Amino acid sequence: MSEWKRTSCVLCYHNCGLEVRTEKSKILKVRADRNHPRTKGYMCRKGAKIPFYQTHKERLTHPLKRDGSDFKKISWDRAIEEIATKLKEILNLHGPRALAYMGGGGQGSHMEAGFGRTLLTALGSQYHYSALAQELSGLFWVNGRAYGRQNLHTVADLDRAKNFLVIGWNGYVSNAGVNRARERINEFSNDPAKRLIVVDPLRSETAARANLHLQPRIGTIGLFLKSLIAVILQEGWENREFISTHCSGFEHVQRWFCNFDVASGLKVCGLDPAAVRKVAKIYTSEPTATRTDLGLLMDRQSTMNSYLEMILMAISGRVGTPGGNVFPGHLMPLGPHTDERDPKTWRTVETGFPPSMGYFPPNVLPEEILSKRDERTRALIVSSSNPLRSYADSLLYEKAFRELDLLVTVEIAMSETARVSHYVLPAKSGYEKWDAAFFSITFPDVNFQIRRPCCESEGEALEEGEIFTRLADALGILPRIPDGLLTRAREERGLFAGELLQFVGGDKKAARFLPFIVAKTLGRELGSAHLSALWGLLMMYPQHAGGDIARAGYRLSPLVGEELFKKLLERPEGIVIARMHEQDNLNVLRTPDGKIHLYIEEMESWMREIEPNLEEQRLNNVEYPFVLSAGRHFPYTANSIMRDPEWNSRKAVCNLLMSEEDARALGIKDGTEARLTTQASQVKVPVEVSEIPPRGTVVLPHGFGLMHDGETYGVNVNRLTKNTHRDRIAATPLHRYVPCRIEAG
Repeated sequence: MSEWKRTSCVLCYHNCGLEVRTEKSKILKVRADRNHPRTKGYMCRKGAKIPFYQTHKERLTHPLKRDGSDFKKISWDRAIEEIATKLKEILNLHGPRALAYMGGGGQGSHMEAGFGRTLLTALGSQYHYSALAQELSGLFWVNGRAYGRQNLHTVADLDRAKNFLVIGWNGYVSNAGVNRARERINEFSNDPAKRLIVVDPLRSETAARANLHLQPRIGTIGLFLKSLIAVILQEGWENREFISTHCSGFEHVQRWFCNFDVASGLKVCGLDPAAVRKVAKIYTSEPTATRTDLGLLMDRQSTMNSYLEMILMAISGRVGTPGGNVFPGHLMPLGPHTDERDPKTWRTVETGFPPSMGYFPPNVLPEEILSKRDERTRALIVSSSNPLRSYADSLLYEKAFRELDLLVTVEIAMSETARVSHYVLPAKSGYEKWDAAFFSITFPDVNFQIRRPCCESEGEALEEGEIFTRLADALGILPRIPDGLLTRAREERGLFAGELLQFVGGDKKAARFLPFIVAKTLGRELGSAHLSALWGLLMMYPQHAGGDIARAGYRLSPLVGEELFKKLLERPEGIVIARMHEQDNLNVLRTPDGKIHLYIEEMESWMREIEPNLEEQRLNNVEYPFVLSAGRHFPYTANSIMRDPEWNSRKAVCNLLMSEEDARALGIKDGTEARLTTQASQVKVPVEVSEIPPRGTVVLPHGFGLMHDGETYGVNVNRLTKNTHRDRIAATPLHRYVPCRIEAG
């Protein structure tokens, strides 16, 4: 057995530090890494189960080509050549809008995205679909208007907060979204000098630990937030000094709340006005950090909820201030700023939706493929993604994918999407390659970790970056690399950096292909396209974070990026690469006047719709009297990345949670099946009587309905979600509010 090796978890975006013992391609033992600078020995059940992700019967080892209803093995050279030829034909006939790319590296292997997106844009397309746009598009859009950049987001400053306000987040069992989530929740819950305040229609495991739990009627988060803001403004509890110094548009926004009928609003929400008033007073008078999640982002008001959250934080002086919500640093942002008002920013052909932070919403892709327009999507490259189980309306996705002229899947396992593809290309797992995650959830320290290979790779799997580099080569789109650059790559990296700058400076078009150029030069010497791209990112990092790097104790020089790179290789558990200024956080704002823009014109008419009587009418649905919360974060879900049901010991964990009162009224006993019907479809699913959902609400977890070794385990909740049940601005699927009917088995 080998020695313990430091790595990190790739099963959720918390990316806990781990140590593993391995033997060839297998992970034998796992433990939490106590020396990890960010997670400090924290690990959840999913991290302990990564051996099931790494090794199972359906790992891909060779390139495959569809042959009728089956696949046949082919060589890498032939696969790349055939895919390139078909791509050229499609693009020549139909133009770049016919091509889309779906990927982003999942939860912990993000280097793929840089290569995939570079290939996409080099071929003239902007259509990048990502899981980030499945949940966060509305939030990104609001951030762009309020803070000046869609990639400016805030995190809870829990180290300096007195209170922790949680809305629609169940971190106690999801373990993600806040560093060492369970420990921090317990800290605020148990410390008599602090408070944990939870707003959630469900009696979640996090809500059970709250010092104060507001349980609004499901679907009324928007009405609750508007009522909460109205209480603050009508009582005069807003932070006038912060608003005057750091906000614009307050006078316009204020009018929406000053005469709002709070009592009627809270009556529709089913909340005690005194309890809401108490929360309003606490939030405006004591340092309080906020964490929101899918219960807000995928609620029926979606983008409006994110807008109201921003207004709440800003008028209370909780944006960019100690103990509130702060802007973290990062090696690189999760995506670019793509304002839809810019005429250069594309919209989808059939549905007319723009990207948010560079990502188009997966919710609309089936319609884009099934469109009758000539510029419809005809070719799709899917990498580290499984849309046939991950996105809304699986049935429509299946129909659409059968219409594609070319579907290429780059994946580590034979997923549901891979099974319907024309070509399947095997990628190395997160533990067989150099890679990294770019989620940043710490402040003021900016932490980063390069994850190194700790397992051998079986068969012919490659890094995704290498796959995309080979494809770019075969397409003939890369510039000729000068001999001098190849020579310098074999020498000292400082000399290579100078030669690279000279080459890119002399050929402006070459900069578009930088990941590929570095991969074909330095990557060959390092043995990894991904590692060479990470070196490139670190070399560019001082250009926009020099002061933060110096604040972390590094001496600024032309080669400080090389110093960081070497230190990261020496410290596999990761290091602090920069430190942000704790007291001047608002200097990151990128609005023209450097202020938070409270007023967003597009939201005015929608804001006026959030009225008690109108909301009451919309919430009553005679045809579908129940509400399904589609998706549940708990220890037995890991999206669709965990293929082998043995990771859950084949336990029956894909159950429909239902209150005891509803079960009794419907004549359904615990453990028996119910028939669940939505606008999209109908399924039978075992019922688990639970205290978590209130009457009228049921909960079904995501990440099931997976096919493995010839069998299907659990119910695919996305068969029950209609693609058109989505946010009006960002097309976010409204998974936390799906009207449904329920009948006994």
